[in-house]
Amino acid sequence: MLTYNELIELRNKLTRGEIGLELAKVQYWNDSKEGQRSWNTKDWKERRSKFIKEKCEICSSREILTIQHFSHPRKYSDYLREITREYTKDYIDTNAEINKSEFINYLLRKYDYLPVPLCPNCKGKNPSERVRKIPKYRCADCKHEFDKAIYKSVDELISIFFENDEAYEVRDKCFVSKDKWRNEHNLSSVKYWQQRERVKNKDSETIEKEAFLLHLNDCIKYLSFEDSITACKKCAYHFDIKKMELCPKCKQHYKGLQYLTCIECLPEEQRKAALESIQFGKEWHDIHKRLGID
Repeated sequence: MLTYNELIELRNKLTRGEIGLELAKVQYWNDSKEGQRSWNTKDWKERRSKFIKEKCEICSSREILTIQHFSHPRKYSDYLREITREYTKDYIDTNAEINKSEFINYLLRKYDYLPVPLCPNCKGKNPSERVRKIPKYRCADCKHEFDKAIYKSVDELISIFFENDEAYEVRDKCFVSKDKWRNEHNLSSVKYWQQRERVKNKDSETIEKEAFLLHLNDCIKYLSFEDSITACKKCAYHFDIKKMELCPKCKQHYKGLQYLTCIECLPEEQRKAALESIQFGKEWHDIHKRLGID
């Protein structure tokens, strides 16, 4: 695992173009061992000893002190998705029109078509399919009964879509991706994913580099203890696990991060209502548990 200073050096080299993106990734990830945590490294321990205070900065306790981070690094994959979306949006804003022939080829290559059954009388969508009664179908709109539904072809739907991409006929998610995910899309979604693929093919290295640098910045910030304080184990546990912090009014009880004070410091009527709500929640949870629906 790279040290704090080594990460800074790697980021600076990549920013200046002194090292390629792929080599930077290799240096970053190949040096990381599975299950290894930064706080177990010698570099972390040495810098921790210089940063840690003599007591908790929240409750002043001196027992089992640790470094409490208020932010954590986001995953590289999260940044990659986010930046790809941004580049795709910019591309769509400047390239709204797409080639019909290329769109058809992309659609047939990437998706299976599961047509929506239509009533032959009124062309209504999704007529009710009956298991025992004959005829097999009954239209919910015009009440027409029939044995065979009609379907729109892919070409028909595409023609409608290119005339009006918000038309009623092209809103159905009747195109299923051929990958393992088998996601269902309508034609607007298919168009988006085609444009997204073009962006990835065109700007992949720029997108990946931008995402990787943002991830590196997050990791450097985390290792620097910039957004951190010294906290006791109790305060750190409440913040990380329960999303709670010490009440600033009484300095005794913990409160949810979204509240101004703990329950005990609320005015009498509000405190009573809050306690009743908590009790009701506990009783409701117990009922669910007894019924096996917890």
